[in-house]
Amino acid sequence: MSLRIVVTVKYVPDATGDRHFADDLTVDRDDVDGLLSELDEYAVEQALQISENSDDDVEITVLTVGPEDAKDALRKALSMGADKAIHVEDDDLHGTDAIGTSLVLAKAVEKAGYDLVISGMASTDGTMGVVPALLAERLGVPQVTLLSEVSVGDGTVRGRRDGDAASEQLEASLPAVVSVTDQSGEARYPSFKGIMAAKKKPVQSWDLSDLDIDEDEVGLENAYTTVDSAAERPARTAGTIVKDEGEGGKQLAEFLAGQKFI
Repeated sequence: MSLRIVVTVKYVPDATGDRHFADDLTVDRDDVDGLLSELDEYAVEQALQISENSDDDVEITVLTVGPEDAKDALRKALSMGADKAIHVEDDDLHGTDAIGTSLVLAKAVEKAGYDLVISGMASTDGTMGVVPALLAERLGVPQVTLLSEVSVGDGTVRGRRDGDAASEQLEASLPAVVSVTDQSGEARYPSFKGIMAAKKKPVQSWDLSDLDIDEDEVGLENAYTTVDSAAERPARTAGTIVKDEGEGGKQLAEFLAGQKFI
């Protein structure tokens, strides 16, 4: 038997960089370095662990939707150990929101063929965390989200979801969509051998026409969500320093009361 795993990954701006919005209020990706979303690394790691622990032949495909530079995210996942990659790139995708992105991913996943889709719990730029559920709905398959532990066997995916007061044991029949949290296991670092091997692994490039998607179904003008305005966060100012010369406690209480903390 064989198991086809598709891992959805995203190319995001480096959180340590100087991120800001472009004139159309989308994230300006030209002036900041990008990388594979850290939360998606956990998804790649879980796919690799499933493969290592499986008696079946497992094929891992990493899938991303994004600009030309998004190939860097795919190469990182391939260097970790994924087998092949798919890059969906089209100028008409600029500004596509989560709902439109889920459509593109669903069409790409169906075209690629799959038994299990694994996603990170959220992207580190938008942090909406809704795409796995939207993707499962479009595919018409079960979703088992926010797992801190995941395994596959006998045509079933199983996992543990940890809450504030309890943990749940969940399972679903394949095909299915799961998302994993940052508690699912530390992602491995690519080895030198893995980095060199990634250069020879296949990366397919698809556009909207390959997926039979019309341009009026995606893009900024057709998004269901929009940013009305944005402003830079004010620069940090120096805090208030209280010198205790006998009145420190009183001054502290007045400050806290002024801020409505007490």
